[in-house]
Amino acid sequence: MKAKTATTLMAAASLTLLTSACGRQAQPPRQQQEPQTQQTDVELRDYGAEPTVLNIDSYTLTNENFRTTLWTGGNLQLTVMAIPVGGEVGLEQHHDIDQFLRIEQGTARVLMGDSRDRLDFVREASADFAILVPAGKWHNILNTGQEPLKLYSVYAPAEHPHGTVHRTAEEAAAAEAEHGH
Repeated sequence: MKAKTATTLMAAASLTLLTSACGRQAQPPRQQQEPQTQQTDVELRDYGAEPTVLNIDSYTLTNENFRTTLWTGGNLQLTVMAIPVGGEVGLEQHHDIDQFLRIEQGTARVLMGDSRDRLDFVREASADFAILVPAGKWHNILNTGQEPLKLYSVYAPAEHPHGTVHRTAEEAAAAEAEHGH
């Protein structure tokens, strides 16, 4: 016990000498800050390029629109999607955009390829699966399950105008045709 006390006293004395030699006083340990409580209400809107923290699970599962943008920055965009039973994202290609998608609910068939008529990469995916689409690849995602397919997508750089909400696939296709996508 005396050895432990002597070691503790020597360590304290060494710390005091060290801090004095550096011209500083020993500081008491910092108290841990309580984490700020995050808002749990889901507000489906584009939060722009502002610092944002979201429960992506809640936002993805709450969304009933075909596509809703949640965050649009200068180099990245986050959207959530709901694909009805038997529906699909739609065959598309993003020339200069890489895309990350994650399925939160449902079952899907993922198709990719180098041309619109040769989608030779075919995989089955379901909740918790990630899909990575390289720029320039043709791709489509089909809902093969018995419930809406809920997923979120990250585009780098952004693909859709700030604040985009497409309630249906038809609305999305019309908007994309209008903007030359």
